[in-house]
Amino acid sequence: MDLEWSAADIEFRDEVRAFLDEKLTPELRRTGRLMTSVYSDHEASMAWQAILHERGWDAPAWPVRYGGCDWSLTQHYIFSRELTLAGAPSLSPMGIRMVSHAIMAFGTQEQKDFFLPRILTGEVFFCQGYSEPESGSDLASLQMAAVDDGDDLVITGSKIWTTHAGEANWMFALVRTSRSERKQQGITFILIDMTTPGVEVRPLVMTSGEQIQNQVFFDAVRVPKANVLGQIDDGWTVAKYLLEFERGGGAAAPMLQVMLQNVAQAAAHQPGAGGGKLIDSPAFAHKLADARIRTEVLEIFEYRVLAAVAAGKNPGPASSMGKILATELSQTITELAMEAAGTRGRAYQPHATAPGGPIAEFTPPDDGYVSGEPWQAVASLRYFNDRAGSIYAGSNEIQRNILAKAALGL
Repeated sequence: MDLEWSAADIEFRDEVRAFLDEKLTPELRRTGRLMTSVYSDHEASMAWQAILHERGWDAPAWPVRYGGCDWSLTQHYIFSRELTLAGAPSLSPMGIRMVSHAIMAFGTQEQKDFFLPRILTGEVFFCQGYSEPESGSDLASLQMAAVDDGDDLVITGSKIWTTHAGEANWMFALVRTSRSERKQQGITFILIDMTTPGVEVRPLVMTSGEQIQNQVFFDAVRVPKANVLGQIDDGWTVAKYLLEFERGGGAAAPMLQVMLQNVAQAAAHQPGAGGGKLIDSPAFAHKLADARIRTEVLEIFEYRVLAAVAAGKNPGPASSMGKILATELSQTITELAMEAAGTRGRAYQPHATAPGGPIAEFTPPDDGYVSGEPWQAVASLRYFNDRAGSIYAGSNEIQRNILAKAALGL
């Protein structure tokens, strides 16, 4: 087995680095490094997407016929890792990584022609209308009603925890179109123009000061049936397919590797027991080494999944495995980050908020920085945000049930 990169791979890596050196501005790098969750500042994210789109690199994992890149698995790895190392802000996954694949699989030709190019340019920006006040992990219990009225469905109800609903101009949503003995039946997957009369967005401000989540209310909102993806009453089929791309198909390992590098760097300056540094503590070093090994395993797993997605296949049950591995490992790393941050990280939390808020101007003492960034403040917020990682997109307990049925036949 040859573990060395080929000359072509090194040339591609250098091409990516040159592109990043030229196009990734200091402001965009700072935004990427101040990310406290899987989402970066919206305006910076869209600006970066426009730059990537101009190069044709905004959706490399899409099938080539829809605008993806004809890259090898190694090139996909190099690209995602170099973006992370450079501190590039993330792109919103709602359109590029999630609903786009459902449109490719279930959409009409008209839907594909309209939405896919506009998702790439950012002209269409999606939010996800799944959870409701009484329907979270048990998503199939959703109640938001869509009544058949000629060429339209008339929608009344609300969705909650809707990320970027205030910025989105489209929502992909699950609505109740009929009732039967099985709650998974009678659900329809529909694309909703957020400018339609009757749609109201109310922000939900978190204790950190971040304003990403929202509740969205629908008061007799008329949506054309032409916006249904798949078949009326069979939206659960579409939703399950999309969830495979929400849970898998991405590459979390490079980001986690960079997080571990920051943890190690911080621990090298943080006092430990006995007058030494935290990095020299056998207990901490053991936990750090274990996290690094788990990250390497995740990396290999994710790129096998990425290869399938790039070939036009859905991740299948592997998405559930990836979701479990990535979210639980991220939680472990944020715990190590808080330990490396010491009391300073905990002290920052009440005062720090998301990029664009006070954290952007926050200036702790020099010894509280890693690579010149307010790292402890970010680590603290990331720790709290990551507690939700094992719950959103279907709790990890549900993912284990899926694996038991789909992979083990239990």
